[in-house]
Amino acid sequence: MTCAPPRCESKIAESLKIVFMGTPALAARILERLVTASGAGFRVVGVVTRPNQPRGRGLGTEPSAVGALAARHEIPTLKPVKIRTPEFLSELKAFAPDLLVVAAYGRILPKSILDAARIAPINVHASLLPRHRGAAPIEAAILAGDAETGVTIMRIVERMDAGPIYLQRSISIESGDTQGTLKEKLAELGADAVLEAIDLAARGALVETPQDEAIASYTAQVEKKDAVIDWTASAVQIERMTRAYDPWPVARTRLGGDEVLIWRAAVAHEDGSVESPGTIVSVKPSPVVQCGTGRLRLLEVQAAGRKRISAADFLRGKRVEAGAQFGS
Repeated sequence: MTCAPPRCESKIAESLKIVFMGTPALAARILERLVTASGAGFRVVGVVTRPNQPRGRGLGTEPSAVGALAARHEIPTLKPVKIRTPEFLSELKAFAPDLLVVAAYGRILPKSILDAARIAPINVHASLLPRHRGAAPIEAAILAGDAETGVTIMRIVERMDAGPIYLQRSISIESGDTQGTLKEKLAELGADAVLEAIDLAARGALVETPQDEAIASYTAQVEKKDAVIDWTASAVQIERMTRAYDPWPVARTRLGGDEVLIWRAAVAHEDGSVESPGTIVSVKPSPVVQCGTGRLRLLEVQAAGRKRISAADFLRGKRVEAGAQFGS
């Protein structure tokens, strides 16, 4: 374990200047907590977020969740299209940041940007590193059936999520947790951990622990195609999909020629003959579908352009009988 660069100081007298870098709602919640807690010890002097994106049918542009929050608090904000430019680096350095605090910014930061922080560039990652490095750690933890997850505060290096760890905080993954509920929990946990790390930085007490590369695992950006259900998978794995992809991109399948979104499901324990995967083996009291291993009880579904309803009501409205087949 080593002290954080550039040196181990017993005390940093002045209020720390922080530049926050982030984009989605999870990052916005962390920023909000930092703004609320700022005072004599530190202050958020600037924000960097992704450029405004088209939204809605009119294709007007809207700021990211972080950009909108920064605007409400009147925090100077940069929204660079490209970050590897002298112009952006100059604008960033003008803030004279002591710390860069990064949470789901969405880009790999080059050394020139990392070096702009006087004390350290730190990242809030929503997993217990080195497990689940990369873009989708929350989804990956649910899909893997992990009993716990958490947040890691680490120093950023030029390799993805590979920097030395400052601190970690963990929580249990409950049986009903979805991507959405875990993001809310981890945003709060991440904010607590960041505030603790800032306090350590202010006292010159950040300590680095290298990650164990031998047990590192990686995740990829989730795409809509990842949420298409393969009914030859186990009922356990498909149930995890429904939670990992809620609220986006939502686990999905086809019934006839129509797409059906599967919002909630539970592993069923009925005995019986093994039908081909995707077969609806019963419809009452709620539909049960044969999987590659085990069976899945569908609880809440949604047809394209319709509201979410109980799976029983959906199949009753469609007049679907046992023996019908989900899948392509």
